[in-house]
Amino acid sequence: ETDEQGVFAIGDVIDTAWLAHLASKEGILVVEKLAGKKVEPINMRLVPNCTYCDPEVASVGLTEAKAREEGYDVKVGKFPFSASGKARILGETDGFVKVVSEKKYDEVLGVHIIGPHATELLAEACVAMALETTADELGRTIHAHPTVSESVMEAAEGVHDLTIHM
Repeated sequence: ETDEQGVFAIGDVIDTAWLAHLASKEGILVVEKLAGKKVEPINMRLVPNCTYCDPEVASVGLTEAKAREEGYDVKVGKFPFSASGKARILGETDGFVKVVSEKKYDEVLGVHIIGPHATELLAEACVAMALETTADELGRTIHAHPTVSESVMEAAEGVHDLTIHM
């Protein structure tokens, strides 16, 4: 809702990232509010950022540098697509998945992906972060093999030096 009661704005006309998926969610929240439903504000740290290029780039949450700047003691796991069996089958081995985790409680603070299907893989990270999943929990989640999505699991395992496929 704007400063003018009963007037709502979404998307590019407000001070949020210019992302179609964010504007869509903002629109849904406006409709829910108008329908009298209780509306929770959007957690901007959970908004996925995607760049459609080659290789694709996608991220959610805090970068390692930003997490440290905010005072978090962090651990990082990184897994290269060159070690992914499926990425090798596809011939798309450039890039990596990086998981940034808070050291004390192991909460996933950010996930950053450069490589094949990065924009698709990011959804798992968004759900994990929305549910306050730990890197250990994400790493213990069974992923089908061979899949590119295993790289997310492997990067999460890497937070605890448990990556096995490299």
